[in-house]
Amino acid sequence: MTTRTALVLGATGGVGGAVARRLLTAGWTVRALHRDPSRVADEADGLAWRRGDAMVPAEVVAASVGASLIVHAVNPPGYRDWDRLVLPMLESSIAAARAAEARLILPGNVYVYGADAGPNPGADAPRTPRTAKGRIRIAMEDRLRDSGVRSLVLRAGDFFGPRTTANSWFSAALVRPGKPVRRVLNPGTPGIGHQWAYLPDVAETMVRLAEREADLPRFATFNMDGHWDPDGRQMIAAIARAVGREIRVRRFPWGLLPLAAPFWPLAREIGEMRYLWREPLRMSHAGLVAFLGAELQTPLDAAVRETLAGLGCLPEPRVS
Repeated sequence: MTTRTALVLGATGGVGGAVARRLLTAGWTVRALHRDPSRVADEADGLAWRRGDAMVPAEVVAASVGASLIVHAVNPPGYRDWDRLVLPMLESSIAAARAAEARLILPGNVYVYGADAGPNPGADAPRTPRTAKGRIRIAMEDRLRDSGVRSLVLRAGDFFGPRTTANSWFSAALVRPGKPVRRVLNPGTPGIGHQWAYLPDVAETMVRLAEREADLPRFATFNMDGHWDPDGRQMIAAIARAVGREIRVRRFPWGLLPLAAPFWPLAREIGEMRYLWREPLRMSHAGLVAFLGAELQTPLDAAVRETLAGLGCLPEPRVS
């Protein structure tokens, strides 16, 4: 790369924040776009905040001048109005990548895969989703490919990490941020595996890929393995080990979602994702390993402990 400046959209979120911090430690100058930087900026975070709206292409283009990397990790607040807002937001980042001649990175996920992808789909497996969000995700990936800008999609499982957002399964069902862990709501099916992704590992992988720019094709897709829970019990067991005692496990109330949908629009979206808890779907990272040589995987117990500490779910250590 001729420059080491990156623009991150969504730096206040889980993925965007993790990538921004990892880029900083790798020596990049990192700009972060936000509609109101004065509300979120912290002098200690090391980020160069820029005022701008992801829905306004000119503002994203202006913030990207001189950048060689753009990370598009922004989503509509509360995942509302995805069908109206997600693609226009992506168009802003495409315009910026084209103007700056930068590589555009999009965090992807498993939503793009349906039953015909098989239980262990590689990055080039058929993408035939079952859900509205999956169809939007495919439209985003296809738009990147068709745009002609240098772009990269890194797909990963369900996110967890020290700054996991409230939209993740880990912090919305398994634990309650800011509260001691006394019980978990388990959305899984006994004996069915589930794929998780530790945010610092996702960020590390993105940065490693970005720093191999000379070897990347114009449009690149990779899948992460992350942490595979083979029977749906290992993540909960790791939480119990981190808190040092047994915890009560209750079933996630899937049956109540249809009743909640008229008052809670996200309920329908959550219900569509149930198939990922009923059937084993483990993305293959063979292509990623072939390209990078290995995938960083923080040991599960360490990752869970750091996540719970970051979410305020572990007691403060005693000072003697």
